[in-house]
Amino acid sequence: MKKTKTLWSLLLMLVMALFLAACNNDSSKTDDKDTGKDTETPVTTTTDAKEGGVVTFGTDQAPEGVFDPAFAGSIVDAYIQNFMMDGVYDVNDELEYIPNLAKWDISEDKLTYTFNFEKGVKWHNGDELTGEDWVFALETLADPDYDGPRFNYVEGVKGAEDKKAGKADTISGIEVVDPYTIKVTFKEVKINNLESIWQYPMPKKHYEGIAVKDLSESKQVRETPVGNGPFKVKKVVDGEYSELERFDDYWKGKPALDGIIVKVIDPSLAAGAFQNGEIDIMDIRPQSVKELSALSNVRIEETTGVSYSYIGLRFGHRDQATLKNVADFDKFNSKELRQALLYALNRPAMIDAFLEGKAEVANTVIPVTFWTAADASDLNAYDFNVDKAKELLKTAGYVDKDGDGFVEDPQGQPFKISFGHYAGPAAFEGRSQAIIQSWNDIGVKTELATGSLVEFNLYNEMKDNDDAALEAFFGSWSMGSDPDPSGLWANDAEWNYGRYVDEQNDKLLKEALSEAAFDKDYRKKVYVDWQKYFNEELPALPLWENLDLYGINNRLQGVHINAVGFQTDVYKWHIVE
Repeated sequence: MKKTKTLWSLLLMLVMALFLAACNNDSSKTDDKDTGKDTETPVTTTTDAKEGGVVTFGTDQAPEGVFDPAFAGSIVDAYIQNFMMDGVYDVNDELEYIPNLAKWDISEDKLTYTFNFEKGVKWHNGDELTGEDWVFALETLADPDYDGPRFNYVEGVKGAEDKKAGKADTISGIEVVDPYTIKVTFKEVKINNLESIWQYPMPKKHYEGIAVKDLSESKQVRETPVGNGPFKVKKVVDGEYSELERFDDYWKGKPALDGIIVKVIDPSLAAGAFQNGEIDIMDIRPQSVKELSALSNVRIEETTGVSYSYIGLRFGHRDQATLKNVADFDKFNSKELRQALLYALNRPAMIDAFLEGKAEVANTVIPVTFWTAADASDLNAYDFNVDKAKELLKTAGYVDKDGDGFVEDPQGQPFKISFGHYAGPAAFEGRSQAIIQSWNDIGVKTELATGSLVEFNLYNEMKDNDDAALEAFFGSWSMGSDPDPSGLWANDAEWNYGRYVDEQNDKLLKEALSEAAFDKDYRKKVYVDWQKYFNEELPALPLWENLDLYGINNRLQGVHINAVGFQTDVYKWHIVE
């Protein structure tokens, strides 16, 4: 055991030495939007805005190449979509949902929302966008043959589950009053019915003739996408870059830039690329801050957001036929074992070593940005404590019976965890080894799943498919602007990758969305109760809340950064000389 501790110390030193070559925030999947404090990039006053020009957004992960949000899962694809797609609503700096493509009225019984769409909005192919394009999207998400991950964004609409089950041809809760007026009736009153409904229309005519089962792999989705945002896809070179050009008929006004290139950058080369003007803006990792700060042509923007990192623990699998999570894997059923695994992690040291201090230890999965976040005093702190971890293991019956330095399970059988992590910069290797070493240090034998870090997109597929190798897995999550955490932690949520199913968990999450939750104080109380329960039960191990960091070339102005992200009103981005 002493050897393993020494090894970790050496490993940390090695990784520290590699930090200048490492970069970037880490996120394996994205929800939709973030939150946090806002900062308006100051507009240079000593220089003049330049008409046109092209800027380059750098990303260290290759996109999956899915241009319709209904089928996408990777954050890199989401970056591209945010340049080319507008939604029904938007989110302001106060995290309030505001009209964008449509305004809405709510019935007295809070069940029916009437959406009135803007007229004259054009798709990139020249077709006019109407409410029927949005209805087409909702119907697609509820189709039995839909193979994307967004059914949860329509399941609250009356009749959507019947269509998904093949019992109806259309969603009964949707009424097309006229091409610009759509009524949506939800099956029950919930505080976040608006926030939960899918917001992106689909170009109905562009997809005409394509069966729903074929849409996600279709040329129209992956090669010739049609959006409604300020920029349209011009050219895609797989694994290298996507080129977008200005859409002159954008409904909010002609974009200031001629175009945007989304380019895959080796993170170790990011500083040089910024210095040479090869990239203008990039979501950067903490390890890049020091090096980029030294460049005279680059500014660093930093904000708290709603992303956090955690270690998922597998409890079962997802039944794709019923869309239910099934708890049938008992390795982590012991609460004491789960708590011991968290006590074994020196999270502050890991934040310093692998994130340059650009994160805060988290003991809940609702970031402090949200008004629903529990006070730290209400939660177990799980400060690093090896002795406490070993005591919990012993209490739960996990003891070393054969003297090999590792515990057996309560039945006396060998016990081992297969831990997975996706590939990336050098810090990822060190971080994964630190976690493995920490668990080995308390006598819980842990090995790296597959023997090496897993390519990013393959890793996501493994989670989607409940790959047996991922018994425990590193994950990062960016919450939506709504504080509801159900998307990742509800019993039957698709992105509940641990397949955690628990009656009290589900009861509290549903209560926080009930009609009683229209009382803001009551809603917060329920969420605090849920966080206390989560914090005690630990169905996953919260690690830390990440700071959102951006490197921006000074020639690029008009970038508005807030907790939602950096892509608000990108049609206002402009270049100054």
